[in-house]
Amino acid sequence: MPVLKVNGRTHDIDMAEDAPLLFVLRNDLNLNGPKFGCGLVQCGACTVLVEGQPVRSCVTSVGAVVDQDITTLEGLGSIDKPSKLQKAFIDEQAMQCGYCVNGVIMRAAALLEQNPHPTDGEVRLALDGNLCRCGAHNRMVRAVLRAAREA
Repeated sequence: MPVLKVNGRTHDIDMAEDAPLLFVLRNDLNLNGPKFGCGLVQCGACTVLVEGQPVRSCVTSVGAVVDQDITTLEGLGSIDKPSKLQKAFIDEQAMQCGYCVNGVIMRAAALLEQNPHPTDGEVRLALDGNLCRCGAHNRMVRAVLRAAREA
């Protein structure tokens, strides 16, 4: 039985090791931050952090991440106590439909962990692999830069 470490908690998963991580997170652990978008590694809606690195959970098998630290959007903060990054997204109104925001925030969290004071261009490059159809890109960049300033 695979063992997953998600958001600081250990879970014994009764699932085949080739099962997509996204399905286990959403269906078995009730973590709804990561979204199923394209299933083809193109949109980024399913992004989680594995050992601090952004990973597309729709194509990552459970077996590939056994005993590694996995962080989902829920692991960054909560409704009552959002992380500085989540609060910056709220303050900048950097989301609309919610389709992309999980992946954008998770990529931004990885960026800020590696580079606490990124430039505008570095933020744009880090978020480039995430699709957003509502046009909130500039607000997202402002939110990441705001979180960096307020850290």
